[in-house]
Amino acid sequence: MLQYEARGVSTRKPDVHEALRGVDQGLYPGAFCKIIPDVLGNDPLYCFALHADGAGTKSAVAYLHYLQYRDPRVFRGIAQDSLVMNLDDLICVGAVGDFVLSNTIGRNAKLVSGEIIREIIAGYEEYISKLATLGINIVSCGGETADIGDLVRTVVVDSTLSARLARKDVIDCAKVQSGHVIVGFASFGQANYENAENSGIGTNGFTTARHVLLSGRYKKEAPETFAGEIADLAYQGRFELGDNLTTTMTIGEALLSPTRSYAPILRCVLSEMRSGISAIFHNSGGGLSKCLRFGKGIHYIKDNLFPTPQILSLIRSEGSLSFSEMCTTFNMGHRLEIVCEESVAAGILAIAKSFAVGARIVGHADSSQGPNRLSISHEGEVAEFLASD
Repeated sequence: MLQYEARGVSTRKPDVHEALRGVDQGLYPGAFCKIIPDVLGNDPLYCFALHADGAGTKSAVAYLHYLQYRDPRVFRGIAQDSLVMNLDDLICVGAVGDFVLSNTIGRNAKLVSGEIIREIIAGYEEYISKLATLGINIVSCGGETADIGDLVRTVVVDSTLSARLARKDVIDCAKVQSGHVIVGFASFGQANYENAENSGIGTNGFTTARHVLLSGRYKKEAPETFAGEIADLAYQGRFELGDNLTTTMTIGEALLSPTRSYAPILRCVLSEMRSGISAIFHNSGGGLSKCLRFGKGIHYIKDNLFPTPQILSLIRSEGSLSFSEMCTTFNMGHRLEIVCEESVAAGILAIAKSFAVGARIVGHADSSQGPNRLSISHEGEVAEFLASD
């Protein structure tokens, strides 16, 4: 069994997809997010998208950091994670603003104090202000903080984001084109709109990451951060949060690097090259295999990946994970992909460079008989996937 699934998490979620079978898929069933008619303006030329997601179990790492260092500001990054997981999904359908945000915080009030809630709220406001300077406008409508200690061990930070956009501007991943190239955007490094170096881990895979890296100290000190059902798989690593990953970043800092948004870059790309783009993928849940859900009769070939970020290499070596599991659990160094005409790729790369974000052609889309396929090759290793996997 895959380690992620052994700890109670699935990247494929077959039961969820089965539960959704027969549910209306909206105006563009093959789009990255569900899109519905313009329920606000009732304009047939417009449509509406709403998305809900959150920071997942990354908040458990922030909680451990808070217990060790007593600095509640660590939760500001968790708010950014929650927001970006929605924002960067919505940009995959072509939405670049204006957006409306609401957030939901579920907490165990006996363990998670008001000062932590204040920092989460401040984190949302701070990142909204940062994005506004980059042309991404988000209006916050507040949210809900629920004290549900019977259900939540520590804290859950979720958000809902919505946008109205013209139908002519929708990116419909059902129309992904064979013959197009795949441009990947680095998840690591330091964009010119970020305050510090980013490890590249994003928000996904933390049930594996924290348990294969972090030491049994946290199992003893914070049993509230894992489910009793997986006690034998909890905190099996040899590192503490303050241990150095590199000369400039600790393990804790690497794990808690706020998830990078590509919205400022995509705003520029879509304003200039929208017509040459057939699909955009946000490699969150499912990692590099996310693309398999989109298009028909497509063979995705990814054979020019970025160097694997150091934090992900460490997770793999410490957890003895296979290349295949790494590719479906983590972003492997690029968390956003644009499938586009080769003629516009150079312009996309130039825009990314102007933001100090690495970008490269990581592969291409070919035609395939039967279900969608994905072939990933990197440093002599190969992983093959089918859409039915």
